[in-house]
Amino acid sequence: MAARMSGMPGGNLTRATLDTLGRAIVTGEYDERPFPTEAEIGKAHGISRSVTREAVKMLTAKGLVSARPRQGTVVRPAAAWNLFDPDVLHWLLDRKFSVDLLRQFNQLRVAIEPEAAALAAVAADDADQARIADGLARMAAAERGEDDPLDADIDFHVAILLAAKNPFYAQFREMVATALNTSIRFTNTIVGRSASVEQHAAVAEAIAARDPIAARAAMRALIGDVLDLIDARGVA
Repeated sequence: MAARMSGMPGGNLTRATLDTLGRAIVTGEYDERPFPTEAEIGKAHGISRSVTREAVKMLTAKGLVSARPRQGTVVRPAAAWNLFDPDVLHWLLDRKFSVDLLRQFNQLRVAIEPEAAALAAVAADDADQARIADGLARMAAAERGEDDPLDADIDFHVAILLAAKNPFYAQFREMVATALNTSIRFTNTIVGRSASVEQHAAVAEAIAARDPIAARAAMRALIGDVLDLIDARGVA
């Protein structure tokens, strides 16, 4: 790894170091041993002190580590990690699969996306409506084997978050896109097919009709079905 990483451009090298260290923290590699010093990280991966320092700063910003006087850099408890950070969420979802985590993510979705759909029914402009319609069309094409079902589903949900015209909802798009990669794969495996185009169409039609109540209800029903599938799976 050291040889590969040392040959990368500076930005890519920092990113690779961040990914290696972040993944190691989240998967528990430092649960029983101290986090390495900057000098130890640099030696282990064949990278400069400046690259190491920048990667550790990024881990600190994500809530994974903190610097303590006379103790150096230490791993923070999982409760302190920034779960809204796409990298942290990606590392969490890449470790041993947890139905609990999947359930918790969809519980968050059901608190956010129905309201985003209701806002979109009021605020979406023509470009937003076109993006939502395109996402739905891609989902239909995916059912015919003409598009990627995962990408199409994610594009549909992200289009609605953006159509809400609320910067706070828009901030969820990376988190939703990251977590949906796992959520959709899991639920699609259970039902043996891609997500219901009909259910997604009901959301899109309510938004196009400027009906926030129907849009909210349709999105709540869609995510509610996902939660039912997860609960039916059983063990957390």
